[in-house]
Amino acid sequence: MLTVSVITMNEEGAIAKVVGDIRGVAPDAEILVVDSSKDRTPEIAASLGCRVLRQFPPQGYGPAMDRAVREAAGEIVITLDCDDTYPVEQSLLFNLGLRPFYGGRKVAILDDADFLNVTGANCLLKTLEEPPTTSVLILISSSADKQLPTIRSRAQIIRFRPLASDVVARLLVERQIVSDASEAKKLAAYSGGSLTRASELADPALWEFRREILKQLGQLALSSVALAQSTIKFVDEAGKDAPPRRARLRLAIGFSTGFFRQLVRRLSGLQSEGDAELIAAVESAAGHGAWHLESATDAVERCLQAAAEVDRNANQHTLIEAWLDEVASGQSAVGSGQ
Repeated sequence: MLTVSVITMNEEGAIAKVVGDIRGVAPDAEILVVDSSKDRTPEIAASLGCRVLRQFPPQGYGPAMDRAVREAAGEIVITLDCDDTYPVEQSLLFNLGLRPFYGGRKVAILDDADFLNVTGANCLLKTLEEPPTTSVLILISSSADKQLPTIRSRAQIIRFRPLASDVVARLLVERQIVSDASEAKKLAAYSGGSLTRASELADPALWEFRREILKQLGQLALSSVALAQSTIKFVDEAGKDAPPRRARLRLAIGFSTGFFRQLVRRLSGLQSEGDAELIAAVESAAGHGAWHLESATDAVERCLQAAAEVDRNANQHTLIEAWLDEVASGQSAVGSGQ
């Protein structure tokens, strides 16, 4: 049995259409309405054959969703909003609950599962715990630690190792992402074993930005304002969509992280590693004495923290300004003898 749970608050203008849409796709489903309305929503829902649970005064979306899942009669529970923003037939969990038209299974792939908020992740729990026998739900994540423990406990974890650099280089050429073998090797070396990252690095604008940021990082007096302006401009050029903006910001932070890691090596008495531009910037920073080992190590840690904040959907402009201001303050502290 299928239950469609709907959370409502003053939805008298939309409830009839949403119920009609549900009936059109799944006529035999139970429709459970958890309602906190002051208008006629519960009366309309009841007149349309819905089971209505009143939650008044309102206790918030989370408690309403919890009740909607716990008190559903169906073995499969699908949750929907009632503002009619998204058509019922386009709901991922709704479609998973229906039988496949062709083949033996329905397969849904949820990319960027790292960015599920708590409410979104909780909506998946019932489906993950008792999935439809004819459906497979695949969550793609960069780390199992970024998923809620309740998600991890209900899923089979399949780990993928990074690709070898020579494999990444070969794929870059075979897929005509780059034509030059030496360029492919360069991109593969910075890819961390990811073909997607290597493809992102194929953008010439990235290397122009890297050249500029390394030049600024190697200066005697690091200007956080100038560096933030360059970084914000670089991120904004990716457009308005969140995924490419996040990807660019990760790359920008990665360039800085790589610089400070090599600076730590250099200040520890080891030889810095990397290409000529990176080594030149590190030697410049080490030579003018504006950094010491502790401040360079702190800068690495702040870069890693900024990378984690990207995945938490922090405001990007604020993140950039705060991150670079804190990094630059480490250099300032050295210069002032603190």
